[in-house]
Amino acid sequence: MSKLALHKIVAKIRYFNYINAIDMRKSIEIEYEEYSSINELSNENRELLLQAMSAANDSYSPYSQFKVGAAVKLIDGKIVTGNNQENMAYPSGLCAERVAMFAAMAQNPNTGINAIAIVGKNKEGQWCAASPCGACRQVMGEYEKHGKKKITIILYADNDKIIILKGVDSILPFQFSM
Repeated sequence: MSKLALHKIVAKIRYFNYINAIDMRKSIEIEYEEYSSINELSNENRELLLQAMSAANDSYSPYSQFKVGAAVKLIDGKIVTGNNQENMAYPSGLCAERVAMFAAMAQNPNTGINAIAIVGKNKEGQWCAASPCGACRQVMGEYEKHGKKKITIILYADNDKIIILKGVDSILPFQFSM
């Protein structure tokens, strides 16, 4: 892995809570892998990211002109893609991640999600970061529970970097649950 210039980075997020003048300081650590280019990814992860890029190109985004593509790899190996779909009656549109996850699970209800790749493309036509919104993170969390397996999250970041996270709790540590 060192030949691939894999960087393990630990980001610390501090959470402070002061109740009755008592310091209730907690911390959350998030581990992720950072790659310098798409060429450093495994063939499997590179293919998933390339499918997300292809999906982004077909996005319906006439208002924001910001295209987002997502590719979901199911536990059985099937890949389902989606892209953002905008509507002039905002917020009637839908994010690429939810389009891909909803389609995947509607067509394959008895399996789970193994991985999701997400990429953005700005109005200048350059690939860029597209981090999932809170609603998409919550949906990922529910499907992760459904599949009983941590989902690998592959994010295209700025400057051609790729970030890989293991499990939705790394991007949504305090998930809603009932």
